[in-house]
Amino acid sequence: MTYTIEKITTLIGARRYGAHEGNIRWLLTDSRSLCFPEETLFFALHSKRNDGHRYIDDLYRRGVRAFVVESVPDHPDVRYPDACFLKVVNTLAALQRLAERHRDEFNIPIVGITGSNGKTMVKEWLYQILSGVGCWSAADENAASSQSAAAMPHLRVTRSPRSYNSQIGVPLSVWLLNEQTQVGLFEAGISQPGEMLALHDIIQPTIGVLTSLGAAHQENFRSMEEKCMEKLQLFHDTEAIVYCSDDDIVSRCIRRSHYQGSRLSWSRYNQEAPVFIAKSEVADGRCHVTYVYQGNTHQYAIPFIDEASVDNSITTLVVALYLGMSPDQIAARMPYLEPVAMRLEVKQGQHNCILINDSYNSDIHSLDIALDFMSRRQEAGTSADGQSGQLSRTLILSDIDQSGEQPSVLYAEVAQLAAKRGVTKLIGIGHAISSQQHLIQTPQKHFFADTQQFIASPEFRQLHHELILLKGSRRFGFDQLAELLEEKVHETILEVNLDAMVDNLNYYRSFLKPDTKLVCMIKADGYGAGAVEIAKTLQEHRVDYLAVAVADEGVTLRKAGITSNIMVMNPEMTAFKTMFDYDLEPEVYSFRLLDALIKAARKEGITGWPVHIKLDTGMHRLGFKVADVSEQASGASTSDIPELISRLKHQQAIIPRSVFSHFVGSDSDDFDRFSARQYELFLQGSSQLQAAFSHHIIRHIDNSAGIEHFPERQLDMCRLGLGLYGIDPRDNRILHTVSTLKTTILQLRRVPKEETVGYSRKGRLQRDSLIAAIPIGYADGLNRRLGRGNCYCLVNGQKAPYVGNICMDVAMIDVTGIDCREGDQVEIFGDHLPVTVLSDVLETIPYEVLTGVSNRVKRVYFSS
Repeated sequence: MTYTIEKITTLIGARRYGAHEGNIRWLLTDSRSLCFPEETLFFALHSKRNDGHRYIDDLYRRGVRAFVVESVPDHPDVRYPDACFLKVVNTLAALQRLAERHRDEFNIPIVGITGSNGKTMVKEWLYQILSGVGCWSAADENAASSQSAAAMPHLRVTRSPRSYNSQIGVPLSVWLLNEQTQVGLFEAGISQPGEMLALHDIIQPTIGVLTSLGAAHQENFRSMEEKCMEKLQLFHDTEAIVYCSDDDIVSRCIRRSHYQGSRLSWSRYNQEAPVFIAKSEVADGRCHVTYVYQGNTHQYAIPFIDEASVDNSITTLVVALYLGMSPDQIAARMPYLEPVAMRLEVKQGQHNCILINDSYNSDIHSLDIALDFMSRRQEAGTSADGQSGQLSRTLILSDIDQSGEQPSVLYAEVAQLAAKRGVTKLIGIGHAISSQQHLIQTPQKHFFADTQQFIASPEFRQLHHELILLKGSRRFGFDQLAELLEEKVHETILEVNLDAMVDNLNYYRSFLKPDTKLVCMIKADGYGAGAVEIAKTLQEHRVDYLAVAVADEGVTLRKAGITSNIMVMNPEMTAFKTMFDYDLEPEVYSFRLLDALIKAARKEGITGWPVHIKLDTGMHRLGFKVADVSEQASGASTSDIPELISRLKHQQAIIPRSVFSHFVGSDSDDFDRFSARQYELFLQGSSQLQAAFSHHIIRHIDNSAGIEHFPERQLDMCRLGLGLYGIDPRDNRILHTVSTLKTTILQLRRVPKEETVGYSRKGRLQRDSLIAAIPIGYADGLNRRLGRGNCYCLVNGQKAPYVGNICMDVAMIDVTGIDCREGDQVEIFGDHLPVTVLSDVLETIPYEVLTGVSNRVKRVYFSS
């Protein structure tokens, strides 16, 4: 749907400046995601760390002409002669109000989904069940002879893209409703009290769904009951609410809320519940669920066996029943539910390609998001002739099923998106997209009837030096395509959840004042997670500085397209020229290093090169000495600060950009007195340095533990290290797991009691055992001290201790009593086995385990 600027002005109650007229189809809150400037309305949002008004100049140059602002730029008629500014009191409130008014245009079922866990899974499975996308072909074909299958619904569903469930994401999702929508599915997520009412007014759900409660964001609520009551505000005037009545907190809160609509609860214990789950059992790799509804017993099966999936399928069932689907129709589609990838996968491909795998759903909105993700990647590679450069962008796209649009309209929009996002090659797979190939205007284009035809073609074999986005319906077998394109290097992988890292970043940012800067440590290859991908994500989230250990690490980032400020914490004197060439800012901690750096800068004709001065306030590792008050009073001061100032003042080659020190024990209350002494010394030394210069010198001493423990000492900037990677250094508490080390079972072997396993016969068995060999060893970073039963890994969620000595490339584990097969996944550390378990056994710190993962272990990155 489109709106005129005049109508939008009225809807949001804005005061208009500028005469520009036009239709608005796209709403934009992030300048990096601009695609169709001529039909875009930009909302200049404020956040703690950013201000959208800063991007008006850039967006105007790129063609945007309509802006919602809180303050109109000076002389808008001169600076932006053909633009239109809609002035409001609060741009976020205006965005939400516009979405509310848009929602008012639709008298259709709208499902509002909230909860701590399972929101996205339930939303996506409802989409699959109601629309038939993904599962409809097989389900309908297999049930074609039945009367219920003849009436299988194929509803046109609009849903939240991925997990757009925030105060900004919800209005952007609701804006996607259009004239063809028959059902809307929208998530609503909250992190603190007072947020849900705004989301309720935007979504205006007719049906409410409450998934399971969990500990997410619990730190902002006094109790689980308070959080549950906040979530229930989404449903206060819905026709019906779907929930599990076995949760005492949920049931109690619903009673307290005096909810007036239909209570569609499901239960495993209460036979009087509207949907009673009589039985759920696993057989043939599926879970078979038997339930009683309206006095009749029915069954369905899903291709998943974990408890969370079963619960989410039951919630999906109840909503589908309420929306009019019959038990037989639901049962016909449930077996074909597809796993939901809530994150994009970035993998190394063959022939110097990078793969972005988003082949889990296919619709125009998720295509736009995936193309936006792709367009932000500044991937570099090396061509066959050894020349380095940017990878070309290739989109491999299947038919888009059940869109509700005419093919000519749909694929014209696809063509527009591909062109706007810089796609240079489009490979279309399927009859529908092939029939519209004349609409595609990319420099290269190829079309195939099916995936197998493409795999057998010369075009498949010629893929090289490309950034490839895979986007397709599961019925086209893109999982096979992804497997063929992926580089095969090792069955052991390190999964890196970039979304979790952003959650950790935002957790620590919540302790900072809006004007406090942040430097993120990505030395040691991003604590083993891979510095380049970590840096790209941090750059997108506008951290102020990145910090590496040595210059070569900084060069790697620059070659990968990182433009953020980069600090080098351990500069080598042989690398000064490299730092100048790649715009890297060194730490300076000694007079010898200072003099050598000044000499090198002068030789290159450099003036005013930014450096970061380190002061030693008690670590006694590196840094210029700061004398305490007693030394100064006695006249026996050995402070380095006066001499440091003198040398800095008598040259122009370098200039102090920041001055910092490092707490010795901010992670422990036992050292609070020493930390206070360090802080006083730092204030003294840094104040002396600042007083000698007219420009502002950034001061920083808080590290990850200090950010949380000493928020009053954050000064101008803080440094975030281990906390960014999901471990609270104060108590080794896991925040959001970033890195998960996984492998697979190579072979299973039954070994009798009293036999030994592994080198030197150190693994003597005390019982008849089932032993699994896994392809990971000390060359991959699995410490030998974990062997001989000292630690364990997880196989299908169960503990499997290491048996005997860990070898260079293989380890053996005891899986006796565990239901497992060759090829099953093994978790070394991650979401279910914290890395701190390993570090505690090794009597070391999590840093050592994380950074010890070998570079031969493939990294796989995930992001929503």
